[in-house]
Amino acid sequence: MASPWCASSPGSIARHQKARAETQALKEISFDTISGSGPNGAIVHYRVTEATNRRLQQGELFLVDSGAQFIDGTTDITRTVAIGAPTAEMRDRFTRVLMGHIAISELRFPPGTNGAHIDAFARHALWQAGFDYDHGTGHGVGSYLSVHEGPQSISKRGQVVIEAGMILSNEPGYYKTGAYGIRIENLLLVHDASPIAGGERPMMGFETLTLVPIDRRLVDPALLGPAGVAWLNAYHARVAAEIGPHLTGADRDWLDRATAPVAG
Repeated sequence: MASPWCASSPGSIARHQKARAETQALKEISFDTISGSGPNGAIVHYRVTEATNRRLQQGELFLVDSGAQFIDGTTDITRTVAIGAPTAEMRDRFTRVLMGHIAISELRFPPGTNGAHIDAFARHALWQAGFDYDHGTGHGVGSYLSVHEGPQSISKRGQVVIEAGMILSNEPGYYKTGAYGIRIENLLLVHDASPIAGGERPMMGFETLTLVPIDRRLVDPALLGPAGVAWLNAYHARVAAEIGPHLTGADRDWLDRATAPVAG
């Protein structure tokens, strides 16, 4: 049965803005929200129109990519959620995207590394199954500046060296034309990483800034593997610990369910 809520309607987008405005720190959105279900989600830079707007349907995926300009920084986040029960194919593709997302999040790399060197780590799990996506893995993000701020990027064309203090997005994806789209996006802060025991060279790494649950129903733990499950559970534990105290009632109950550990 179709949901009465429209996946891409101006009203649903307005509700996002109302919630942000309640912080008393919102200045404006940082880009036009991408809000697409089913085949609309497979359009990487989909923009809602009255002609293409559609209702959420059982068995579909819903992709929303949004961000805002706050006094203390700029945000950009994408989440993909299942409406009803996802198919085995959806869970496979989502898990492969998540594997790439985790690979970037955990990466250690030597000074002098550029975005093109890093990009392939996000695509490995997809490439191994014959899939890919046709956009960069990450772009620079300003602090109360541009949400697409160069010159740094994580992409096949990213030749700028990644340096400490930069903020980049981490957003691998998968898109099946006419069916559904998947993208998982967090923002990362580049930092000098702790020395690796036995290592011979200094390394850099990423700190994840974005704290929002990832849809556990779309994860195949067997494909993700023990290390991936451990990362996901640790990430969700952090989300619950840092966001939970700000929520009460039904909102807190939802967060507790959304961040419950995934069995390996």
